[in-house]
Amino acid sequence: MSCNRRDFMRGGLGGAAAAAACATLGASPAEARENKKVPGNAIGLLYDSTLCIGCKACMSACKTTNELPLDDNVGGKLWDTPFELSGKTYTVIKVYQDGTSVNKDQVKDGFAHIKRQCLHCIDPSCVSVCPVKAMTKNPETGIVSYNADACIGCRYCVAACPFHVPQFQYDTPFPRIAKCQLCKEELAKGDIPACAKVCPTGATLFGSYNALSKEIERRKDMKPGEANVFPRRTVDSGDTYERAAAHYTEEVYGAKALGGTQVRYLAGVPFDKFDLPVGLPERSYASQSESMQEALYSGLTVPAAAFAGLMLAAYFGTKNLHDDEEG
Repeated sequence: MSCNRRDFMRGGLGGAAAAAACATLGASPAEARENKKVPGNAIGLLYDSTLCIGCKACMSACKTTNELPLDDNVGGKLWDTPFELSGKTYTVIKVYQDGTSVNKDQVKDGFAHIKRQCLHCIDPSCVSVCPVKAMTKNPETGIVSYNADACIGCRYCVAACPFHVPQFQYDTPFPRIAKCQLCKEELAKGDIPACAKVCPTGATLFGSYNALSKEIERRKDMKPGEANVFPRRTVDSGDTYERAAAHYTEEVYGAKALGGTQVRYLAGVPFDKFDLPVGLPERSYASQSESMQEALYSGLTVPAAAFAGLMLAAYFGTKNLHDDEEG
C-alpha cells in the first residue's frame, strides 16, 4: 500500500494533536472530587415499607396537588392506573409478591410495598449533567428542582439518573421533565408534602434530614414484635399511634449509595426484591464525571491542542492537494 506525502502529513499531524492531548492529561490527572455534603437545613422523607398498606392515598394526593392528568395505561379514562413513574406520575406505590402472598414483609409467600419517587440525591447526577441549569439543588433545603422555562429538552437528566426517576412527556406538543419536587410550593405556604400529609399510617414521614436520621436509628433499634410508638405526617408532629415493631433489613436505602439521598427507605425484605437499583458505589457519579470534565477542559488546553492539529491537517491537506494538481 502506497503512502503519498499528503497522507503522511495528515497522519503525522493527527498524531501530534493526540500526543498533545495525552501530554496535557498527563500533566493534569483527573482526580475525583469528594461527594457533596448534606445541606445544613436539608429536609426529606422517610418511607417505611413495613407501615405501608398500599392504599395509594399518596399517589392520589400527589396528582391533585401537582395537577397531574390521569395515567390511563389500560387504554381508558375511567381510572388512574399508573404502572411506573411517567410524564404524568411523580409517585407510585408498587408491590413485591411471592407465592401465596399471605405474609406481609416477608420474602417467602409474602408481600411488601415500595414507593417510587425522586429521592433528592445529595450529589445528584441530573443536576450535574444539565447544560442549562434547568435542574438545580437548593443549597439550603437540598430539594432537587426543575425549571421548565430553562429546559432545552436534551433529556440528559433522564439518561443520567441512576434511579430512573426523571421522565419526559412524549405525548404533548410542549413536553417537560416530570419529577417530584417535594411539593416545594406547599412548603412555601407552610404546609408539608402531599404524600406525607395524607398517609394514614405514617409510612411516608416528612421532616429535617437530621431528625429523620435519628428516627431511622430509633426504628432500627426496636425489637421486632414489641409495641412501639410511630409518628404520622411529620417526625415531630405529636400525632402518633402504637403498633408492633417490624423486622427491618440491615440496609437503609439511600443512606450511602452514590453519596446518599434525602428520601430514604426502610423495609422488611431486601430492596432487590422491589426491582430497585442495588449495589451502587458510595462515590457519586457526579463527583467522578465532573472531575474528568475539569481535567479535560480546564483552560481549554486539550480542545485547543486538538483543534490546532485539525487546522494544521486541513491546511497542509489543502496545500498538498493544490501542489499535486499543479504538478
